[in-house]
Amino acid sequence: MQSEYGDVSKFDTFPKLLQHNAASWPDEVAMREKEFGIWNEYSWSHCARQVRLIALGLHALGFHRGAVLGLIGKNRPHWVWSEVAAHALGGSSLGIYQDSMGAEVVYLINYAETRIIVAEDEEQVDKLLEIADQIPCVQRIVYCDPRGMRKYEDPRLLSLEELQKLGERLDGEQPGLYEAEVAAGGAADVAILCTTSGTVSNPKLAMLQAGPFLAHCLSYLRADPKLPSDDYVSVLPLPWIMEQVYAVAQWLISRITVNFVEEPETMMADLREIGPTFVLLAPRVWEGIAADVRARMMDATRFKQWMFDLGMKLGMRALDQGRRSRLAHHILFRALKDRLGFTYLKSAATGGAALGPDTFRFFQAMGVPLRQIYGQTELSGAYTVHRSDDIDFDTVGVPFDDAEVRIEEPDANGVGEIVARGVGMFLGYYRNEEATKGDLRDGWMFTGDAGYFKQENNHLVVIDRIKDLAVTATGSRFSPQFIENKLKFSPFIAEAVILGHQREFLTAIICIRFSIVSKWAEQRTIAFTNYTNLSARPEVYDLLRAEVEKVNATLPEPHRIRKFVLLYKELDADDGELTRTRKVRRGVINEKYADIIEALYGDTPSVHVDTMITFQDGTKSRIQTDLKVVTLELPEAPADRRPQAAE
Repeated sequence: MQSEYGDVSKFDTFPKLLQHNAASWPDEVAMREKEFGIWNEYSWSHCARQVRLIALGLHALGFHRGAVLGLIGKNRPHWVWSEVAAHALGGSSLGIYQDSMGAEVVYLINYAETRIIVAEDEEQVDKLLEIADQIPCVQRIVYCDPRGMRKYEDPRLLSLEELQKLGERLDGEQPGLYEAEVAAGGAADVAILCTTSGTVSNPKLAMLQAGPFLAHCLSYLRADPKLPSDDYVSVLPLPWIMEQVYAVAQWLISRITVNFVEEPETMMADLREIGPTFVLLAPRVWEGIAADVRARMMDATRFKQWMFDLGMKLGMRALDQGRRSRLAHHILFRALKDRLGFTYLKSAATGGAALGPDTFRFFQAMGVPLRQIYGQTELSGAYTVHRSDDIDFDTVGVPFDDAEVRIEEPDANGVGEIVARGVGMFLGYYRNEEATKGDLRDGWMFTGDAGYFKQENNHLVVIDRIKDLAVTATGSRFSPQFIENKLKFSPFIAEAVILGHQREFLTAIICIRFSIVSKWAEQRTIAFTNYTNLSARPEVYDLLRAEVEKVNATLPEPHRIRKFVLLYKELDADDGELTRTRKVRRGVINEKYADIIEALYGDTPSVHVDTMITFQDGTKSRIQTDLKVVTLELPEAPADRRPQAAE
């Protein structure tokens, strides 16, 4: 497997690659972590030493080949070190999202029979101790941040420093043990148990083998090259498959420097300090950045607002003509990219859910080299991407050189289920043979997504989940996701759920973007107390009506929104309404908000809500409010507009 990244076939596991990098480039910076405002640098030799001691410490605790190591917390170097340490002993790593609620954590730990868990800090330790009686398989909890831990006396607790001291002692007693364990590993080892999105039920665990995973990541690098001189900022959760690709596998293969921000709240400031050459952000983050940029213009002088509008107009016009506007670059985009930390970007990616074409165009016009990627956890993440000179705002690009993609049972328009296979194919779902047989047939992964190939450029277009594609009672087919993404381009809309399957017309449940709508309200001296109160203000309803009408004007008549309500709360993964990667769980929405949905399709001007909501700290609050049902007058249908689902 010769390439510019070396002969990867010699290093068919993560620990072998780490050993090679540490031996060949011991003093080269491999990672940075910001702590107390200072960027701490870690060399390849330092990383290798940390992994060695953690692995031997785990060995001393009884961790063995085939065991599963749980990891929970924010993105930190010790997460990656602990993960690779588990692989060094022939074990698997299981990442758990740091904001997971107790029931989710219980399910994953028990399902994988995880005996040792590496937890970041006191917050995660508290979470584990609160459910201790429900996870009897857990024997040890290793905490990495000692702050606040002195008061704990639970015998299962062990600091990372103590774990490494165990490893150091064992290293002295058996000097060749670590090398022997690493050498015993091979390409067929199941290195990662990666949770799927779980849009319908509890997530499944995809078994990803070390060799195929690394080989697939190498094909990604052939499509989107990275070099040791490049910087990557790790902000998406490490349990997500694509962060495993970027921050772990591609880090080891290409020796790109991975940077860990201090806190999620400091992400944009830390991004600007690093000036990364590569970023991977979820659609919701790109949408949030775009919304924040436009919201900041609300505070700007009239002249700056005029300059912004002119720059965007020139940039969009140039983009449509396949070029860049130098004038727009000088009057707007150069300073804007610098403020966002995007000045040195060579490539930027988004995946995990669909990104609306409007948001995509916004960043492309700015000069941000944004690309859509598409894939599944089961195929080691993304296997399609836009090439730098071949961007199409409505597609997810073309397949990697190691991937095959076809459309199963296409209709007259070429639309059918997307089916794929590649070198990174998963081994199956952990302890779930039935689900494996359902999704993996004759060596092909049946994705459950509807799509087609564009004839003019052979790009893949992903429409929506097949189960989410909808048809109105009048027979008009539509994609809820496509319309939702157009709505979320508005800086005032955080989330939207489009309804209308087997109904006479389309309606929407909309969540306001509180940070921006609250600023808008303050500028107009509109009084409010909290999210619920603000979303019910008549002025806010008028504001959102105008935003929905803008979107309606771009849609064919059957796909326009006739009615909408502003929800009294944000959709939340903790409430089961979204997956951890922010995909809408439509079944949960339909069940939980059935009374609101019925009001949207009835004659009532409002719907009364009396419910309890639970906050992250466990406290509850009663919500009593009336949601106004807004009915819209529809404009004339635009000429030659067709829904994306019908392309």
